[in-house]
Amino acid sequence: MQKTLFARSPPAFSARETRTGAASEGRLHHLGRTVGSVVWVSEPVASASDVTSDSPDGPRARRVAVVYNPTKGDQQSLRQAVNTALSQARDSISDADDSGWADPVWLETTVDDAGIGLTRRALDDGADLVIAAGGDGTVRSVAAGMRGSGVPMGVVPLGTGNLLARNLALPYSDTQQCALIAFTGVDKSMDVGVAELTRESGASSDHVFLVMAGIGIDAAMFANTRPQLKKKVGWLAYIEGGLRSLGTKKLHIHYRFPGQPAHSAHVSTILAGNCGVLPGNMELLPDARIDDGELDIALLQPRTIFGWLAIWRKVTWENRVLRRSAFGRKIIRFTGSDKASMLTYLRGPSLHVAVEGAEPIELDGDGFGDVVGAHFWADAGALVVRVPAE
Repeated sequence: MQKTLFARSPPAFSARETRTGAASEGRLHHLGRTVGSVVWVSEPVASASDVTSDSPDGPRARRVAVVYNPTKGDQQSLRQAVNTALSQARDSISDADDSGWADPVWLETTVDDAGIGLTRRALDDGADLVIAAGGDGTVRSVAAGMRGSGVPMGVVPLGTGNLLARNLALPYSDTQQCALIAFTGVDKSMDVGVAELTRESGASSDHVFLVMAGIGIDAAMFANTRPQLKKKVGWLAYIEGGLRSLGTKKLHIHYRFPGQPAHSAHVSTILAGNCGVLPGNMELLPDARIDDGELDIALLQPRTIFGWLAIWRKVTWENRVLRRSAFGRKIIRFTGSDKASMLTYLRGPSLHVAVEGAEPIELDGDGFGDVVGAHFWADAGALVVRVPAE
């Protein structure tokens, strides 16, 4: 027997079923089976306002579901942070807003359901807020389930890169504060990147990304990063993986923006970004905005190891520091001519890419196999996220 998420209200599940798993993000109308092994738990939280349940004579308490990855972070600390933030949110409720918050529902991801199916079930059952607690893969999966719903998503980052949290200016090293922002922050609409991937067999599938997608050496870098090292030194492990990927051959690609002729290039990697801040003080796509309805494209074409060093300087110093002042921009104009051919920036609402030979692709740092082509596009304003109040 399937249990409802929010036991205080009648079941809201329809006859349709939910497709699950990171490998089957697909389009929103594709639905499949639910995972029977999920345990639904609602934990009571002490509250000064004591508003924890729906009242037949008053407004319905707002419902929150926490979709969390049990392999990331300290789960006891996570629950304590969320419960403390919930108590603070309840205490801050004004007399004019007596709807309050119900107790949270905790939804644990599994190998079969990385968060998409759990999120859709929470939405079907009336969740007013869904908190994604985990690494970049968990956040991406929850976002895929929430895409187009209009319901806000809170982010409690527990991973190595925490890519979206960095780009949303969340205090990604402070679990307690991120949990509080999920309840009390402001809503912001952002674009969702969509990648339609084509395999050698001709099969295709749709997947979302929130920060960046890449074909080439960046995908090889993530694939070559050793998990044991990542646990020890965090995002610095990607540098070691990148150094071991420098010998990756150049790709021969053909790319085309809508309504424009096709171009070809030999590149080390091609990136499609929804936002551009990466770990290590790197701003790879300095003009990328999460709410402009467009993707920023980067073609990396270094010819030698010195070319990679020049690109490194650009994304850690020029983009991050010099671009922010008039004097710094003058320095870039006088010293950046040699880097122009190594790192090319483009922009558009969508981009078709064809690769000569199958090559690996990554979405937000997770590998998605080999592709011979991809169609990247921005689903404008498709996701609502909770961010710090200015």
